[in-house]
Amino acid sequence: MLDDRAKLLLKALVERYIADGQPIGSRTLSRASGLDLSPATIRNVMADLEDMGLIASPHTSAGRIPTAQGYRLFVDTMLTAQPNAVTAPALPAEQPQKVITQAAHILSELSQFVGVVMAPKRSSVFKHIEFVKLSERRVLVIIVAPDGDVQNRVIFTDAELDDSALIEAGNYLNAHYAGQAIEQVRERLQAEVDQLRSQVSELMRAAVNVGAEALSADAPEQVVISGQHNLLAVSDFSHDMNHLRRAFELFEQKTHILRLLDFSSKAQGVHIYIGGESHIVPVQELSVVSAPYAVDGQIVGTLGVIGPTRMPYDKMIQIVDITAKLVSNALSHNSHQR
Repeated sequence: MLDDRAKLLLKALVERYIADGQPIGSRTLSRASGLDLSPATIRNVMADLEDMGLIASPHTSAGRIPTAQGYRLFVDTMLTAQPNAVTAPALPAEQPQKVITQAAHILSELSQFVGVVMAPKRSSVFKHIEFVKLSERRVLVIIVAPDGDVQNRVIFTDAELDDSALIEAGNYLNAHYAGQAIEQVRERLQAEVDQLRSQVSELMRAAVNVGAEALSADAPEQVVISGQHNLLAVSDFSHDMNHLRRAFELFEQKTHILRLLDFSSKAQGVHIYIGGESHIVPVQELSVVSAPYAVDGQIVGTLGVIGPTRMPYDKMIQIVDITAKLVSNALSHNSHQR
């Protein structure tokens, strides 16, 4: 447990280090904290904070910098956000992938770090299916998803089917299976098609098979990343190429980012992950501020900012929070227009 004096000094040290990026000495900390304390007293408190693992002394300096544990205590108990300090541009209600791409760009531009957005998980549910005869044994399958996305696939039949058979197959699928996932339809259809004419049942089986491929193919990129180049301007990385290389390897792999964003989507509100404190952020010099976004109240993805542990967390929280709300509004409005 920290007493009030130690909390004030730790808060001042973290804020000053975030602003300047230089290790903080006792004299600087005395001025930054506004406390009327002797340098000896401040050095004693700093020694206690270091013993507790909240600050550390780089070997090249007599000053102190926050550790991951120090940042965590600061973020959880000392952070004060300035309301309405961030203004974000509006996101028009467009195709989901365009909204996601724009959101990543907005996060990057506002933060001057890296913006990441996990695209909405694509549904395999179909809203409507229709068959159109192209030639004797070629049939076009038109599959409409709930979000309005349309997929077309061509299937080949063993025998020529007349228009009535195509209409019968479409009506049966729409009446009995619309709104269900293609995988479920495939299982149920297997048990029920025996009751139908063999030609129609074969047509429906083929349609469900290509439908599963259509609704899973051409899926939007799982993670959209914008602004990696911004890290080149961050002194924490530009002065240490190993740090920069590890950061860019993270963006190349994307698997860690996906795991992190997927983990974040299970919780409400803004979350902060500080590198070095857990396996979730594998690069010690990076922190992530993330929040889920929703369509009509249902969480469908996550977005966030990735930057150095020495980031202005209060500002990042506002950027991420407001962008999540913008994405939620744009996607929800877009779904109502379809």
